[in-house]
Amino acid sequence: MLKVFADRGGTFTDIIAATNSQTIIDRLSGHTERFLIVPLKPQEWVIVYKLLSENPTQYQDAVIQGIRDIMGLSTHEPIPHTAIEVVKMGTTVATNALLERQGDRVVLLITKGFKDALRIGYQNRPDIFARHIILPTMLYEQVIEVEERYDAHGNELTPVNITQLQQDLQAVYHTGIRSCAIVFMHSDRYPQHEQQVAAIAEEIGFTQISVSHQVSPLIKLVSRGDTTVVDAYLTPILRRYVNQVASQLPNVRLMFMKSDGGLVAAAQFQGKDSILSGPAGGIVGAVQTSKRAGFNLVITFDMGGTSTDVAHFKGEYERQLDSEIAGVRMRVPVLSIHTIAAGGGSILIFDGSSYRVGPKSAGSNPGPACYRQSGPLTVTDANVMLGKIHPQYFPSVFGTDGNLPLDKDIVIQKFQQLAQEITTVTANYLTPEQVAAGFMAIAVENMANAIKKISLQRGYDVTQYVLCCFGGAGGQVACLIADTLGMKQIFLHPYAGVLSAYGMGLADVRATRVAGVEQPLNQDLIPQLMQLRESLETQARSELSQNESSVEATVIQKLDVKYEGTNSTLSIDFNSDVMVMHTAFIDEHKSRYGFIQPDKPLIVESIFVEVIQKMDTPEEPVISRTRPIESPPEPVEIVKIFTGEKWHDTPVYRREDLQVGDLINGPGIIVEKISTIVVEPNWQAKLNECNHLILQRVS
Repeated sequence: MLKVFADRGGTFTDIIAATNSQTIIDRLSGHTERFLIVPLKPQEWVIVYKLLSENPTQYQDAVIQGIRDIMGLSTHEPIPHTAIEVVKMGTTVATNALLERQGDRVVLLITKGFKDALRIGYQNRPDIFARHIILPTMLYEQVIEVEERYDAHGNELTPVNITQLQQDLQAVYHTGIRSCAIVFMHSDRYPQHEQQVAAIAEEIGFTQISVSHQVSPLIKLVSRGDTTVVDAYLTPILRRYVNQVASQLPNVRLMFMKSDGGLVAAAQFQGKDSILSGPAGGIVGAVQTSKRAGFNLVITFDMGGTSTDVAHFKGEYERQLDSEIAGVRMRVPVLSIHTIAAGGGSILIFDGSSYRVGPKSAGSNPGPACYRQSGPLTVTDANVMLGKIHPQYFPSVFGTDGNLPLDKDIVIQKFQQLAQEITTVTANYLTPEQVAAGFMAIAVENMANAIKKISLQRGYDVTQYVLCCFGGAGGQVACLIADTLGMKQIFLHPYAGVLSAYGMGLADVRATRVAGVEQPLNQDLIPQLMQLRESLETQARSELSQNESSVEATVIQKLDVKYEGTNSTLSIDFNSDVMVMHTAFIDEHKSRYGFIQPDKPLIVESIFVEVIQKMDTPEEPVISRTRPIESPPEPVEIVKIFTGEKWHDTPVYRREDLQVGDLINGPGIIVEKISTIVVEPNWQAKLNECNHLILQRVS
């Protein structure tokens, strides 16, 4: 039986398969250059495999192709469902569609008089002195103002003008739009008009109807509206992708990772829950493996092909209700992840006066210049130019037949041209490697700033934390990022190159429900909160009832509480004793903001219930040393890398040749089947008995 954990990223798709089939292992053992096979215990193995997310000439879907390759099936052979126990997936399909603004066309239906409410938003001024305000681009294409209105107490002021609505919707339908977002005033409490309009939209033929009282049943028209629009924009793309995968895996249990770090059955996977699907798998993987390695204060750093995600962990997963992702406001519980458009595929641009890295990505098609598809120069190419990536240690999956190594010559040629262009424009002579190092410095600074946002700017001392580094490109910049931030330790798991996929296998099934309250926190409110809590828990448990598991579920209940007249909520544990919650809020407020307001009453904004069901998770093997302790590891070869403004002779080691207790002093390169780790000067790498690499700053 196979258990498959997959993360479909913007550039690469990572697959981890746990199997007890000797037949599969015997067949793959002849292809060790493509498959990494790790024995767990007698008759149990883990297979690690990586392939391009998009390669239209070779296959339709990377995850399905990966399963076929592991099972030794040809393109047209059906996948036998009896051989697969479960497939758990995360996907950045929705994230990348949002970053690149390539979702479905959407029409927004909103209460008459509020046509521009989402565009105007909250009038936030991130740059207080900017004279020219650049508003974010809206995801909806057209707006229909609907004659309807409830007041704040549920009295119907204006019934829905059905005739007008049908005409307007029909006109929009004829323009080819098939997705609609319905957002009415006060509909979080009084949803009848939204239900009425949704039925009409369905009759006309709209295939995706996102209704705000279901998507985000919370007060605040703007954030509720934004979330509903995101759902309408992304769900159709997601649904097409899920159906495409499910059609190839009939009768196989298929689960997807949600933005809150929990798994959900494929049929219940929605656009609003998918934005951080891939990254969430990475956070779960990073946190669970770091805890196994004995680290409890963790900054997770996931650098993939298209984007980089960073998160903060101090004992429990950090979630946020209000978030802004790729310029879009959302109001659903998501893991607190800061994403920036910087990754291995980020395009390097010289605009005549300055260097820029990203935000556009070369993706996997055409990909970086070295991918042999006439792509532009990217961060990956800069690492090739600097000698930190070497074609002979990178999977040979390029070229028209998918069997050629990276093309180093085109990279050198393009950097020479760029250096020449920069010299001509600025009259400042730079070598190609200096140009590449300049671009890398900007990329590193961008990523270090992302970490500062989630740590230093929130009062956490980042130097006390370990940097858990993963993603295909993470190991190449780990030391540079840590140096910029003053961090002293880096943790690299043996599956660091595919940790997002591994996280799918370490995750639990979670169902979350949230409801608005907006009432003062006092003893009189407790019975109402108890009732709400029970109702939300029942809904969450019914979602999990499809998950066959004998394990008793655990329940987490939290309240979002704020001072009256303020907008900043803090999440505290629900307790039937009001004083306990008061104290918890005051302690948290003092810690976060440095002050308290004892005379102000507290308001409960919303209640959050999460039901968690544990799943079987893969174990990790313990390795032992066979080489004498005094004999150091042998490098495969000595290469040159450019770092600190000069070239260094640098030994290259294979990860599988290292043994417990081995020390590698920088500069050094450790190559794995699935990623490359660069140990910079002044850093030292050590391998422990769990096959974890711990990098330590030595001076």
